[in-house]
Amino acid sequence: MRKTTLFILTLIASLLGVVIGLFLLVQSWFYFTAPIYIFEPPKPFSGSLWYNPYATMDSHHWRKANFHFHTRAWSGVTAGRGNPSDSVWHTYKMLGYDIPGISNYQSISSFHKDSAYYIPLYEHGFGVRKKHQVLIGARKVLWRDYSFFQNLNHKQHIINLLREQNEIVAIAHPDWENGYSLRDMAYLSNYDLIEALDRNWRSIPQWDAALSAGRPVFLLGDDDAHNIREPFEIGVCATFINSPALNREDLIRALKTGNSYCTDMRGGEPFAEKARKARLVPRVESVKIERDTLKVRISGIAKKITFIGQGGRARKVVYLSDRAEYALQPEDTYIRTVFTFPNPQWGPGTDLYLNPVFRYNGTTPSNKLTASVNVERTWIFRVVTLGSLVTLVVVIIKLRKLRRVRNTG
Repeated sequence: MRKTTLFILTLIASLLGVVIGLFLLVQSWFYFTAPIYIFEPPKPFSGSLWYNPYATMDSHHWRKANFHFHTRAWSGVTAGRGNPSDSVWHTYKMLGYDIPGISNYQSISSFHKDSAYYIPLYEHGFGVRKKHQVLIGARKVLWRDYSFFQNLNHKQHIINLLREQNEIVAIAHPDWENGYSLRDMAYLSNYDLIEALDRNWRSIPQWDAALSAGRPVFLLGDDDAHNIREPFEIGVCATFINSPALNREDLIRALKTGNSYCTDMRGGEPFAEKARKARLVPRVESVKIERDTLKVRISGIAKKITFIGQGGRARKVVYLSDRAEYALQPEDTYIRTVFTFPNPQWGPGTDLYLNPVFRYNGTTPSNKLTASVNVERTWIFRVVTLGSLVTLVVVIIKLRKLRRVRNTG
């Protein structure tokens, strides 16, 4: 019996060693083949025109969405193992959500696949730090990642690979464990959204860093929850999409063009009370630019309306109003608006974030790829790395031979 137990433990240890060895080998290959990029310096928004993502907005067509929630996947290995998909759907519908999305780690859920609003989602990333991405309109799962460390080149490469396979690429919770630094956000390109509002972590400075660098990227707000029974995790951050119909094409188009806004409503009250409070939070009614003046209006009174511009600096604050105006200045490159509602009927610390208006030249803005592969440096890195590995192997072999000669002598 003891021998059998020892054999089984030895076999398990051997198999585990093989798995770890293969994983390390694959990761080594990923790092070895990673490209090195030339990054263009940040360029703030410029142009004589102002892009308004709400130019075609209809205030009767707001759709409430959450694109980041984990259910049971991978036989219960990952977080979210206690969340049946139907429970997630019923809870979020009770809270007034139109799109209760499921984005498991490295797995696209097919729950409600035949519904009009179904959008395939997943969360990419399996490294030791929180360098993740939320993929919306996913066609397949990417199984490449740099699991131990990532520099700017690695992050751009993953974004580029994800761009080819997904309709929308969103950087997930960038400030969590310093996954994406302010410098990263200034240089990275080729993605669409920043999940700067996440129930676990808020990353508004990262969003401002990207906007200040002239990156036309829009806001995503999600719960990123793992326990459907915990009110502190559910119904906290949400994205409201302006779409005439509840279908994939219209929803994705609105997200990509910025015709959406996000709310952050902290609180752990019971779900029935949470649903009641959520219904009371004002909604956006109008965002217009008239004669170089930004005019915003919502359906209720905010304690504070703040206009924020280049570098994340507040440009103007209006108190106790349902509307506000800001005269766009020649030095302004972008302006985004935040509404704050501290009234207890909506919960303490409730905020509503608009996407920015920003300068442009009339061409439809997109965060297109601005980094290019530095072929010379990439191959120098590979040759030097391979040469170093070969030299190390040769040295190890010679040392072993020398040791054998000494032992036999």
